[in-house]
Amino acid sequence: MIAEALAHSKILPNRREFESLAILKLLLTATVILMAHSAFAQSNSTEKTRYNVLFLAIDDLKPELSCYGAKYIKSPNIDKIANEGLIFERAYCQQALCGPTRASLLSGLRPDSTKIYDLVSPVRKHVANVITLPQYFKNNGYFTASLSKIYHVDDAASWSVPSWYPTKSITGYALKESLDNFITSNGRRYGPITERADVPDNAYADGETAEQAIKVLNIVKDKPFFLAVGFVRPHLPFAAPKKYWDMYDDTKIKVPENILPNNIPSAAQFGVGTGELRQYAGVAKTGKFSREQAVDFIHGYYACVSYMDAQVGKVMAELKRLHLDKNTIVILWGDHGWKLGDYGMWGKRDNMETDVRAPLIISAPSMRAKGSKTNAIVEFVDIYPTLCQAADLPQPAGVQGQSFYSLLNKPNESFKDAAFSQTIRPGGVMGYTMRTDRYRYTQWYKNNLPIAGANELYDHKTDPGEKHNAVNDQSYKATLASVQALFTRYGKNGFNLTPGK
Repeated sequence: MIAEALAHSKILPNRREFESLAILKLLLTATVILMAHSAFAQSNSTEKTRYNVLFLAIDDLKPELSCYGAKYIKSPNIDKIANEGLIFERAYCQQALCGPTRASLLSGLRPDSTKIYDLVSPVRKHVANVITLPQYFKNNGYFTASLSKIYHVDDAASWSVPSWYPTKSITGYALKESLDNFITSNGRRYGPITERADVPDNAYADGETAEQAIKVLNIVKDKPFFLAVGFVRPHLPFAAPKKYWDMYDDTKIKVPENILPNNIPSAAQFGVGTGELRQYAGVAKTGKFSREQAVDFIHGYYACVSYMDAQVGKVMAELKRLHLDKNTIVILWGDHGWKLGDYGMWGKRDNMETDVRAPLIISAPSMRAKGSKTNAIVEFVDIYPTLCQAADLPQPAGVQGQSFYSLLNKPNESFKDAAFSQTIRPGGVMGYTMRTDRYRYTQWYKNNLPIAGANELYDHKTDPGEKHNAVNDQSYKATLASVQALFTRYGKNGFNLTPGK
């Protein structure tokens, strides 16, 4: 039985979790459920073969990969998935922060429906009866499992067995000198922002996670599965084995221009996400970073990307070795973008293209557009219904996205008029942003009322870096009226009107 094999292989919760009697009871319950599922699967072995799902969630990964045109990035394993699948050039998350974006994607609901805008709220806090994406697969006879970070706050109902986490801290270090240089910032402990240790891959969490994913694949290979594997790099700190740092040359690393967008509203509190980076040991709390510091940060990010990519490659190699690649839908996504020195800022949490645009790659056995790219606008809220259609499951009820499965066969088709994202600020301030084919329009609100003069308009034809807020330019007066009308049309319905209809 799957549960018995998992327990024997110690792939269920690690030793820290076994200390809890409640978890032990949960394990017994999970065993009974999985035994029943196994018997059901065996009794229905004559049914047509189902597609598995390998769900690869990457923390803080921006679309700066070789397959996205950044040829200086060493990402051969992700590139290989792209060569066998479809790259989404314009995929947008619903909020550029780990907790809300993951809750939205996994529930199929926008942040204003989940009411999750922070890092501490579970997905069911305000929508107790939601059927999540993995839960829907579980309810349809799939074995579902979570390895490492999938939700920001885990959801037990989504999984056939309790979630597994690496024994190494996801924000951990390998070197004693790093552990000896922690500081306390805002009530939490932080070490150095970078670490380059001459250690094996499994000295860090992602290497351990890849090893566990390989073990799980060997155990569940004969049953339909939805296996969610979370990799935490390139999230801070930029700690990765030295060999991945050695892939990059400091003298060839380019630092983005340190120029803020002009005329940006004060309500935006632009660049607030940089505060996360400033909490680490040795990083100044205020002031500009030197070019040398910026290069080191970027170098660390690149090294972490290549380290994570290598772990993805190990899992994909095992999928192929087990002959599961021809029967498995593979989806790889980064939970949001990240400012890597853009505008002189670092991190996420803003409503700019740098923050809300994220990588999304899907490879499905039945798709015809293998090795292609699409410029169609899609949203992360659309992933839930898309995976259901790709797996030939009935479309789920109540989700707020729509399936873009047709793009896997016809990538040149248009899909949506616009994508919508949002971000929250203290004092009841919320910014909503709309990305159309050409423009980004953002409106800021306080206590649900528009803030006078707190809006932004960027023309991606002339200003792809979103440096000039053209909202007050006379030459854009007609354009502004047009995009505001579209924004209002969607906004009156919680941004849930079916785009393009």
